[in-house]
Amino acid sequence: MIIVRKSLIIFIVQFLILCNIIIQAQWVETNGPFGGDIRAFAISGNNIFAGTSGNGVFLSTDNGSNWIPVNNGLTSLSIYSLAISGDNIFAGTWGGVFLSTDNGSNWTAVNNGLTFLYTRSLAINGENIFAGTYGGGVFLSTDNGSNWSNVGLTISSVSSLTISGENIFAGTYRDGVFLSTDNGSNWTAVNNGLTSSKIYSLTISDDNIFAGTDGCIFLSTDNGSNWTAVNNGLTSSKVYSLAISGDDIFAGTNGGVFLSTDNGASWTHVNNGFTHSIVYSLAISEDNIYAGTRSGLFLSTDNGSNWAHLCKGMMKPEVKSLVISEDTIFAGTWSGVYLSTDNGSNWAPVSRGMTSSRSLRVNSLGISRDNIFAGTGSGVYFSTDNGSNWDTVNSRLMSSRIYSLAISGDNIFAATEVGVYLSTDNGLNWTHVNYGFTHSGISSLAISGDNIFAGTYGGGVFISTDNGSNWTAVNNGLTNSKVISLAISRDRIFAGTSGNGVFLSTDNGSNWTAVNNGLTNLSIYSLEISGDNIFAGTWGGVFLSTDNGSNWSNVGLTNDVVQSLAISEENIFAGTLISGVWSRPLSELITEVEKNKDSMPTKYSLEQNYPNPFNPTTNVKFAIPVSNNVKIDVYNIMGQKVRTLVNKEMNAGSYEVTWNAKNDNGVNVSTGIYFFHMKSSHFNATQKAILMK
Repeated sequence: MIIVRKSLIIFIVQFLILCNIIIQAQWVETNGPFGGDIRAFAISGNNIFAGTSGNGVFLSTDNGSNWIPVNNGLTSLSIYSLAISGDNIFAGTWGGVFLSTDNGSNWTAVNNGLTFLYTRSLAINGENIFAGTYGGGVFLSTDNGSNWSNVGLTISSVSSLTISGENIFAGTYRDGVFLSTDNGSNWTAVNNGLTSSKIYSLTISDDNIFAGTDGCIFLSTDNGSNWTAVNNGLTSSKVYSLAISGDDIFAGTNGGVFLSTDNGASWTHVNNGFTHSIVYSLAISEDNIYAGTRSGLFLSTDNGSNWAHLCKGMMKPEVKSLVISEDTIFAGTWSGVYLSTDNGSNWAPVSRGMTSSRSLRVNSLGISRDNIFAGTGSGVYFSTDNGSNWDTVNSRLMSSRIYSLAISGDNIFAATEVGVYLSTDNGLNWTHVNYGFTHSGISSLAISGDNIFAGTYGGGVFISTDNGSNWTAVNNGLTNSKVISLAISRDRIFAGTSGNGVFLSTDNGSNWTAVNNGLTNLSIYSLEISGDNIFAGTWGGVFLSTDNGSNWSNVGLTNDVVQSLAISEENIFAGTLISGVWSRPLSELITEVEKNKDSMPTKYSLEQNYPNPFNPTTNVKFAIPVSNNVKIDVYNIMGQKVRTLVNKEMNAGSYEVTWNAKNDNGVNVSTGIYFFHMKSSHFNATQKAILMK
């Protein structure tokens, strides 16, 4: 028998408890948002491969419910086409063709002779592999991709390839459709009746060839010699993808998915549950229909009648903005807008109506009553139904790139690359309000009463006191003119810069002072205020100041770029560059001070905490007879400071503060004796407290 000392057992138990406390007292990665720009599918048995633009190839073995990246050896991660032949999987990328022979676990470049690497399309016919390239025409390999030779259309950008028997059809970006009947040696243009020459997709069913273009869908029944438009009921103009299953033809467009059951004669919108507009790719496996969008994968198991978003394990898009409305969190990403109603446990894309790739680059979000506004790379969109549907509101908005939105009453201000625009009618009309600006690139906006502040990328800060009609530069002391974030707390204005940290003004911007003590990363992408607490999202995580910026401490996410912050009643949320949205309870980070409504005190005091002993919270009352800077710290028995509860200028009055037995890093402290020490310019006092767990 092995006898273990009691002291060792106690140590192990305490260590495990401490580890658990540390884990709980940190940021938690929310379940998303997941998405990604899916441009291609390939299916082999139970294996589904999805090629994305920028994040490589993902594999699912459970019908799309879960995904894993399979990119080892894949040096180009922009995947535009996938094709399977036996055990061989080919990926057409920005950097050429790659081959995997082990289900995607490893990839090898197979580009010998491929003089144009940007491969947009792949098609396989027996031992022949055809690659359509951007600007270099069609290439052929007869030895599994080891060697390639150009077989025509040498100046064309080939967007799609499809094969039927000895006939190879090539769709191009500007020259229509070409046909080869001799394995690519010769090509003939077959465009009679084809009124749109930009071909996105081709598919074949028996003697019928369908072409998806930037105008509509065309059908040929005579091997491409003649084409007829077949668009009845098709309300979207850009047809990016086509797929056929029996008598059913599915079209992925810039307005969702359409279905035809009569050879294209008529089309029906089949979009229930489909919360994204742009469908770049389609694939069918038995009863399952897969649709690839900028917000990831959608699956239908009932012929398109209903769709579900399935992207768990896929990439997390860049989160540029966060806003909170009651129990709903909205995340603006470069893959559209996402929504969570359960604190981030689940996210759903809500981008229907954003019909261009630039409109899905959502840089900013704003809420006005029941309306949600999104500033995108294609102007302003608004939704009146919690993001389910979006409409453009861009009348007289001469700039398409919106970097920031600020709302005050009926006034909506939009920061653009050519100055500020104002709408007073819910975005229906916009007016350029730019007089006085000496720099047009506006990166951030903030409003306080009648004052509007605009941060520019290169011109510092400007102020308007007349609803944007006139602007004045206010940059005295501001040593960095690239202002990328702004936040206002009462009479304090904070400006986050690119490279020089945070600046503070207490006189409406007339003068600025750098407030960066403890701020180890000086590129400030976002600022958010909760009471007297200021949070800064930086290139190296989140920083917190509890004393108006005089001192900062890093409170996590040090390995990510935090581009956006939002605060609810209980949590702070951080939107990042590469890892989605994170959350953390505010109670782990900040302490609220409550002012008592008693008569004005006549002397300073620090009362005994109550309850005492306590677990896990205790309250401390204190009073100051005149306005003064007050600091209350908590020390352990060794004289080490574990927590700062108060550190700010306060008006005369009686106050109460709560300590939750956590240190400045949000970690629970151990059982023991602690001391509350209060200090002001005319007073010092200490009270002893006992924490018993």
